[in-house]
Amino acid sequence: MTKNLSGKVAVVTGAGRVQGIGAGIARGLAAAGAQVVVSDVSVADDHMPQEKIGTQTEIQQILNEIIEAGGEAIALPCDVRDEDQVQQLIAAAVEQFGRVDILVNNAGIGYLMKPMIEVEKDEWQTVLDVNLMGAFLCTKHAVKQMMSQGDGGRIINIASQGAKSGFPHLPAYIASKHGMIGLTRSNAVELGSEKITVNAICPNHITTDLGAEQNEYFAKFMGKSVQQYLDDMAARIPMGRPGLVTDIANAAVFLSSDDSYYITGEAMNVSGGEEMH
Repeated sequence: MTKNLSGKVAVVTGAGRVQGIGAGIARGLAAAGAQVVVSDVSVADDHMPQEKIGTQTEIQQILNEIIEAGGEAIALPCDVRDEDQVQQLIAAAVEQFGRVDILVNNAGIGYLMKPMIEVEKDEWQTVLDVNLMGAFLCTKHAVKQMMSQGDGGRIINIASQGAKSGFPHLPAYIASKHGMIGLTRSNAVELGSEKITVNAICPNHITTDLGAEQNEYFAKFMGKSVQQYLDDMAARIPMGRPGLVTDIANAAVFLSSDDSYYITGEAMNVSGGEEMH
C-alpha cells in the first residue's frame, strides 16, 4: 500500500495543540507528502479559555516541526463556528497552495465535564456549535472547492468512541459526536457521485492535554487514583493500552490516500478493540 500524498493539500482544524490529535494528523499528512494548513481558533472566549486552545507559540512550534522534517505547511486561524472565517480559511488555503483535497474536521470541545443537570444552555450550545456545526461549515466550503476542482476529495471527521457509546458527565460532547456520525453518513451518500469520500475516525481515550484533564476528572469521579484509572482502562482494552496520537494520524493518512478510494460513510474504530460496533 502506498501513502504518497504528494500534490495533495490538506486542511486540519483544531490542530494547534502540540500534543493534540490535530497536530499529530497534520504531522502525519505532511510526512506523507501533503501540503498542510494547520488551523486553530487562537482567540479565547468564555467557554474556550486560552489554556484550552492552541496558543500562537504552540501553533508556531507545530509549523516549525513540520518544516524542519521536510514538510510544507502554513498556519491559519479560524473559528469554525463563524462561516465567514471558514470561507476565508478555504480561500486562503487555495491562494497559498492552489487547491484543497483533504479536510480533517478535528476542532472540538471535550473539556466541559459536569453532571447533565448542571450543564448550562450556553455551554451545551457552544459544544454543539464547535463540534458539529463547525464540521458542517468546514465540510460545506471545502466541498464547494473540491467540486470546482472536479477530481474528488477526502473529508475525515474526528469523532470519538463517544460517537457510539454513552459516557457520564459529557452530554453535549456525546450528543455532538453521535451527530457527527450522522453527518458523515449523510454526506457520504450525497457526495459519492463527486468522488468525494466522507469518513469518521472514532478514537478511544488518548492522553493528550485534554485526555490528561479527563483522566483527573473521571478518576476523582470514580474514587480512584489517576494511575488506577489508567490501569483499569488498559485492562479492558484487548490491545492492552489506550490509544496514541500516532494511531489516529496513521488512520487519517490511510483515509486520505488512494488506497481508501472505495471506502466512504464509515465510522472507523481506532480503539485497540475496546469499541467494536
